[in-house]
Amino acid sequence: MIGRIRGILVEKSPGQALVECAGLGYEVDIPLTTFFNLPEPGEEVVLHTHFAVREDHQSLFGFSSRFDRDLFRQLIKVNGVGPKLAVGILSGLDANQFIRCVEARDINSLVKLPGVGKKTAERLLIEMADRIGQLEGQFTPATGGVPADPAAEPRKPAGHAPIEEAESALISLGYKPQEATRAISRVAEDGMSSQELIRLALRAMIPAN
Repeated sequence: MIGRIRGILVEKSPGQALVECAGLGYEVDIPLTTFFNLPEPGEEVVLHTHFAVREDHQSLFGFSSRFDRDLFRQLIKVNGVGPKLAVGILSGLDANQFIRCVEARDINSLVKLPGVGKKTAERLLIEMADRIGQLEGQFTPATGGVPADPAAEPRKPAGHAPIEEAESALISLGYKPQEATRAISRVAEDGMSSQELIRLALRAMIPAN
């Protein structure tokens, strides 16, 4: 199993990073919370990874901290939660925010995540309540993910390219195109990067408690 990768970040985009290690380029699927913490291309990066093998597909998932990786592994043990949905959960909420949702039995925040219906949210609250205690380490610092600030007010339009990239990132998480467009248009402002747009759009859609 590939548990950790250290190498040069060649490319990054919401949802994926390309890391060159010993002459090999690894395509790593990542949640947005990890994407926000990546360095610039050309710099060294360390990702804690989970290698998933299916009959017809192999995927490598990467996370900026071991704690996030271990939480991902606990999430995919929940009935009805596969790797793609687990990545979506950790894109909308960082590890600390998700754990606070479980501890507070906050089902409302969970059902706002794409792909998480009421039944799945209930299973997450029940099953993860026991599994959180099994995780090694402590809470990760509240970096990346959805900042614990009030929802942003509507802003002026930003550049075309960052908007397209931000909308594509939200759609890849499972949001409908109309939802992604509406969320981005609410927070867009001149000169904003796609990363800033994604952060603010997620904050507006999934306000932290």
